[in-house]
Amino acid sequence: MAELRTDLPGSILFACTHNAIRSPMAEALMKLLHGRRVYVQSAGVRAEPIDPFAIAALDEIGVDLSRHRAKNFEDLEDDYFDLVISLSPEAQHKAVELTRNSSCEIEFWPTMDPSLIEGSRELRLEAYRALRDQLRQRLQRRFPHAGGPVMV
Repeated sequence: MAELRTDLPGSILFACTHNAIRSPMAEALMKLLHGRRVYVQSAGVRAEPIDPFAIAALDEIGVDLSRHRAKNFEDLEDDYFDLVISLSPEAQHKAVELTRNSSCEIEFWPTMDPSLIEGSRELRLEAYRALRDQLRQRLQRRFPHAGGPVMV
């Protein structure tokens, strides 16, 4: 699979539409996987408050997302990253604009928005768990830990 690489970029930006679910979850999971070895941020095309289901899904695996403060691309302190990973089509377009004059790599990981799921609380939470697990597996494949897997 082409995703398996052993080199870690120095900085990664995860981007989605609102910086309320997908990109903050990816940011937190990447920090769990690699700690301070990689500078990691997240942003959205528009910033909205963190989704409580995203907090709950990560809390189940011991990751605290409750302090996340959503930001849009314009709120970023630094707009240079080695890699931008877009998790929604809208964020992909914004990432292309952001990196137009830089040598930054862009990857598009189309990711389902779990907030679109309707139904009971448990059914909705299950969609967020599925997203969490999908992101975690993708991050482990794309950025394997030097000492082997650390997230199960």
